[in-house]
Amino acid sequence: ASFAQVKEVKTETAKAVQAPVQATVTPAPAPKLSVIKWDKEIHDFGDIEKGKPVTYEFSFTNTTNETVLITTVKPACGCTAANYTKTPIKPGEKGMVAATFNAASGGMFQKSVTITTTENGVEAVKTLSFKGKVLEPATDKKEEIKS
Repeated sequence: ASFAQVKEVKTETAKAVQAPVQATVTPAPAPKLSVIKWDKEIHDFGDIEKGKPVTYEFSFTNTTNETVLITTVKPACGCTAANYTKTPIKPGEKGMVAATFNAASGGMFQKSVTITTTENGVEAVKTLSFKGKVLEPATDKKEEIKS
């Protein structure tokens, strides 16, 4: 009989521990997804040369009924720099985020830029990405050997 009592106490303790965890997770709202219309969300640079920066300008149209403001633009790594429309974008107007990638090593790559905007009074996030292949610079070593 005492074994059953101990089991019940453990069950009650487990229930008591679970309840606060659910209560703290539930009220934290995640930022909503952006509803502005991007012309393109993924760009393929194709083959690029190592050490020569390339830039792509992602453009969007404000499809909301209110003015949109880009609050932050965060590249995923230090090899990417970003510039963006810093003025408020009214309904129907266009804005842009330019991503500049400077490859330090050869091979395939895929990078992203996360944009936070204020839309309809709430923060919204959107992740744009670009990819390609970095080629090593051509060398003249073969010609030197033949000479």
